[in-house]
Amino acid sequence: MSDEKSLTSEQMIESDIEGGQKAKDFTTVDEDQGHDVHTTALPHIVRTKMNCSDITGMSTNALLGHPRLVRRKIRSDVSDMVLERKLPALRKHPHRRRQPSSSDVITKSGQAPNLRYEDLKLANTVASYGTRSERQASGISDKHFVDKIEEQQEEEFKDFQYDGLTSDQAAKLLEKYGKNELPEHVEPKWLLFLRQFCAPMPIMIWIAIVIEFINAFISFYETTKAGNAIAALKSSIKPTATCKRDGEWNVINATLLVPGDTVLLGSGSAVPADCRVNHSEIDVDQAALTGESLPVTFYKGDSCKMGSTVVRGEVEATVEFTGSETFFGKTASLLQDHHERSHLQIMLMTIMRVLVGLSISLCVVNLIYLLVKGVDVREALSFTIVLLVASIPLAIEIVTTTTLAIGSKQLVMHGAIVAKLSAIEDLAGMSILCSDKTGTLTLNKMVLQDDTPIYCEGETQESILVFAAMAAKWKEPPRDALDLLTLGAVNMTLLEPWKQIEYLPFDPQLKRTEGTVKHIETGETISTSKGAPHIILGLLEPSDLEIVEAVERDVARLGDNGIRSLAVARRKSDGMWKMVGLLTFLDPPRPDTKKTIKEANHYGVKVKMITGDHLLIARNTAIQLEMGDKIFTAERLPVLDPETKAKPKNLSANYGDLCLAADGFAQVYPEHKFLIVECLREMHYVVGMTGDGVNDAPALKRADVGIAVAGCTDAARAAADIVLTEEGLGTIIHGIMIAREIFQRISNFITYRIAATLQLLMFFFIAIFAFHPNDYIAPEELDNNYDWPEFFHVPVLMLMLITLLNDGTLITIAYDYAKPSPTPNRWNLPVLFVGSSVLAVVSCSSSLLLLHLLLDSWNTKGLLHNLGMEGVQYGQIITAIYLKVSVSDFLTLFSARTGGHFFWQIKTAPILLAGGIVALATSSLLSIFWPKSEPDHILVSGLQDDLGLFAFVWIYCVIFWFLQDLLKVLVYKWMYHVNFNDITTTGVVVLPESAKLLISQLDTALAEAGH
Repeated sequence: MSDEKSLTSEQMIESDIEGGQKAKDFTTVDEDQGHDVHTTALPHIVRTKMNCSDITGMSTNALLGHPRLVRRKIRSDVSDMVLERKLPALRKHPHRRRQPSSSDVITKSGQAPNLRYEDLKLANTVASYGTRSERQASGISDKHFVDKIEEQQEEEFKDFQYDGLTSDQAAKLLEKYGKNELPEHVEPKWLLFLRQFCAPMPIMIWIAIVIEFINAFISFYETTKAGNAIAALKSSIKPTATCKRDGEWNVINATLLVPGDTVLLGSGSAVPADCRVNHSEIDVDQAALTGESLPVTFYKGDSCKMGSTVVRGEVEATVEFTGSETFFGKTASLLQDHHERSHLQIMLMTIMRVLVGLSISLCVVNLIYLLVKGVDVREALSFTIVLLVASIPLAIEIVTTTTLAIGSKQLVMHGAIVAKLSAIEDLAGMSILCSDKTGTLTLNKMVLQDDTPIYCEGETQESILVFAAMAAKWKEPPRDALDLLTLGAVNMTLLEPWKQIEYLPFDPQLKRTEGTVKHIETGETISTSKGAPHIILGLLEPSDLEIVEAVERDVARLGDNGIRSLAVARRKSDGMWKMVGLLTFLDPPRPDTKKTIKEANHYGVKVKMITGDHLLIARNTAIQLEMGDKIFTAERLPVLDPETKAKPKNLSANYGDLCLAADGFAQVYPEHKFLIVECLREMHYVVGMTGDGVNDAPALKRADVGIAVAGCTDAARAAADIVLTEEGLGTIIHGIMIAREIFQRISNFITYRIAATLQLLMFFFIAIFAFHPNDYIAPEELDNNYDWPEFFHVPVLMLMLITLLNDGTLITIAYDYAKPSPTPNRWNLPVLFVGSSVLAVVSCSSSLLLLHLLLDSWNTKGLLHNLGMEGVQYGQIITAIYLKVSVSDFLTLFSARTGGHFFWQIKTAPILLAGGIVALATSSLLSIFWPKSEPDHILVSGLQDDLGLFAFVWIYCVIFWFLQDLLKVLVYKWMYHVNFNDITTTGVVVLPESAKLLISQLDTALAEAGH
């Protein structure tokens, strides 16, 4: 180097700043490359450097007073400044210094290779033959050595020719070597377009689309159930009828019947339309319509309903109504879907509207702030949209649906198949259960009773059964329910000495059966008859007045208790009929029904009986089951508008007290059941309905929870939300408790999801506005020459990881242990938001505090500095905050799942605990081994070099988790103490004063009537 003064760039700048010295010609040393750099007009260069920073483009003079730059060592030398001045376009990123390369050094130094590698050829030859002394020792002359060097040059050019190429040669060589251009990989435009959908932000949108698609599929499936119910109802209608037209009887398609047609109703045939009996009598099985367990006798002028079946007799009838005007048609009209959202859907939509509205508002403000601060539009928009997507609980519905689906499997194990998942949530909040009697509360079969009035001396129940069996074909299968009852109870060995010689089957005119038998040994002949009491009494002699009165008193007494009676008489050789006695029977309650109803009442569910059976039978059953004795007939109930099928106006205002006060209703039809359910729903009670027949289908469809019992018809099954596979109410009670556990799981998840959304959204919103990293004291040596930014935010990838890990792990909450509520559940959104906000505020505040401590770690007076953790690099700050937010989110879940209890008071399910451990471990490992990189131009580096910081963040999270859980419990206690938003109010039925007055009046009326 020449004798000129050699200076470093730092020395020159400092010299110029301090004394204003100016040099005109000097030589500097490039510290990185070691080449001399000749420059002139240093003052101009220094002024250029001071006017344009190599990092930010801001005036250096304006920044020299900044506390960060006072302590900062200036790295650039004069050669860098010259390069910046000459090649400003090389500064690609405003936050990064460009690193000089070797080619830049050559350009700056003005040097170019001009030795044509002669020195390297000499080096190769020396390596092969040695130095001159070694060559002389080996006998190699200098001329030979020089020739070897020249041979290398000749070999370089031996393949080259100087005469040029022909066109053919050039074409072949072009095909062999390709065009004389740098290879360029051009991607198809369609691939470039598709790649736009694979960035982090579009991936979040795709996940949201998939979630919504699943939700739409579930909604579509449940919507089609209305059509399935009507289709099942139509399929139960018989398609043919025997019709008299043009004076001839023909079998025609039943859909062609019109009012006024004459049809033949015979035993075993279905009633093809609503018909009026023209003459005589028939017995019709209406079990599918009314639930009546025994056939009903229709006389001249009575109306038979379409869908019922003739079991005995044959008559002509006139068609009265067809199609939609029939009983079936009206039932079908009541099965139309009302497109109402379930309580769960309404609640989820309310939560989504609140959170989405808050998220959009804060994110718009955040976007405007970033744009005003000069952040690139695309970068600001990308971060804002991903923050918006991450803060909106997109997975709330799919996790809820998954929880319900998994819970439905538990119900299947207890004999309940769920056809509509939202019905599980409604089952948890059910306050009133309207139960059908036949087959649900009772056994749906007639059972002989011990109460057997006897009117002949020496007779017993056993002998009366023998006489009754003699009036039947006891050696043949039973022909009806009464034969089944009699032959099932009689001692067949007592009939062996007798031979039946005559048999008179049931006749609509006689309304009784009669049999004549002969004793095989003695030859004695007797006749017996069984039938309705008033029919058998007609056989007695006028002198038997006392017997007649005794029978009538007994029938009345039995009827008051809902017990049916069958009269049995005998006739000996004297030709006179004598009343032997009455066989009593009824459809008894199931053995477990009474206990089940007590359990339902204990759990806050009021059970009401709604049946098509007779009032006396319904009242007796209700009294036996201790359901109450306030049973009313359909006469007190409203009906639908005959034209529009609309419900009455002010239904709940006019009939609400009656529906609440009644313990049940008897002799009702489908529209009555429908209106009872609708009235209770208008009063904001969650209503359940059980049933098995076509007459129950409208009410099953309208109820919040429609429950089809075991052995139900297709129409009832299609209209129901839950189908029982086991008989009785016991399955429903088990289902209620399971549903309440599921409700608690969903409530815990939603509480957590709201808290997680609020803490994530509020943290980044406040952090961007309140925390400016470049205002803090920065380290002297920055990571990769990275300046701390003007505002704090994390890479999009980290936001995605937080969201996906959390929502993915939350699926396990469907298997969590939960404590069912002792009363019906109901949603209380203000309470839910208060509890979630407490969790969110603690979590968000602790994250903001940690961010401040980390940014202030280079402050000698800061807390972390005093703890010996000074000097946290910015990349590690980002990773530490990612770890904090992730860990806090997961720990918040364990606090949210216990409601107003401490997190340790309710045991955690192993699968949820395992899921949490996996998620926490994943987040921890990512924070430790995250590679040093700059996603979204944000410096990120793992904590593997500072495990002390990793441990500090974990301890910090656990401490604030305990504080969070404590505050949650205290807030819940305060809400219960002040009854915040009626938090102490449950779903248990509370009678208004008007209903209590009505009950008092009914009790007085019943007492006066002697009941």
